[in-house]
Amino acid sequence: MELKGVYTALVTPFSRGAVDYGKLRELVAMQIEGGVDGIVPVGTTGESPTLTTSEHMKVISEVIEAAGKRCRIMAGTGANSTEEAIELTHHAKAAGADCSLQVAPYYNKPTQEGLYRHFSTIADKCGIPLVLYNVPGRTGVSIGAETIARLAKNSNIIGVKEASGSVERVSEISELCDITILCGDDSLTVPMMVLGARGVVSVASNIIPAELKKMVDACLTGDFIAARALHWRYFRLFKDLFLESNPIPVKAAMAMMGLIEEEYRLPLCGISASNRVLLAATLSKALNVNLK
Repeated sequence: MELKGVYTALVTPFSRGAVDYGKLRELVAMQIEGGVDGIVPVGTTGESPTLTTSEHMKVISEVIEAAGKRCRIMAGTGANSTEEAIELTHHAKAAGADCSLQVAPYYNKPTQEGLYRHFSTIADKCGIPLVLYNVPGRTGVSIGAETIARLAKNSNIIGVKEASGSVERVSEISELCDITILCGDDSLTVPMMVLGARGVVSVASNIIPAELKKMVDACLTGDFIAARALHWRYFRLFKDLFLESNPIPVKAAMAMMGLIEEEYRLPLCGISASNRVLLAATLSKALNVNLK
């Protein structure tokens, strides 16, 4: 499958402590109306660490059903246990996901050989296209470019979401192998796409899906002047959505817009008063919206 465009790392809405599946479906509809190429349920932005296994699986199933094949679904099914990742990935495949996002195992900090074996085992046992997810700031370990090159030889491993914060990684990976790279940081999307990345797994598209789609499509057609203009228009928003740990600011922003209730699961909690003021000002300036 060809991997390109905007994939929204969808938030998981809560209400009174439970997953709000009705609101989840509304968010899927909003993303499809905005023209995104795909949706990523239960990634980091979807608060996957605090969902139960049954909730995790149901969120994926509900998103797939709500999307109705109108966009691709890249299900977040990674784990720091290989067997758990396999279980989640088998479910996502059976539910109809198009591909799976596999984060580097966190906390246990495997070696590069361990990472290679982990991802290879999932790819071989699950038979669904996999996208590797390199986010060392979250996991404590980086998937080396050489390891990605080894993994790219597996026909089931089709891409990598690069969220290390380094634009150089696009060149490093592309020099070693032919694998699709998706940017994992909204503010780096345009510079990474200049170097050959094919799109973004976006947090900001929870709020501005159509605008992210325009920016990425401009890059894909080589119109980097238009892409750069959109980048500068929304740059401060891209940055301020990470004033605190994701997804705290994006959920706060969505609540200000009346899209969801502002609810998290511990250990995540509400945004600080000072950052709320900054975020509200940025959101108002970028979107010219009435905030709640």
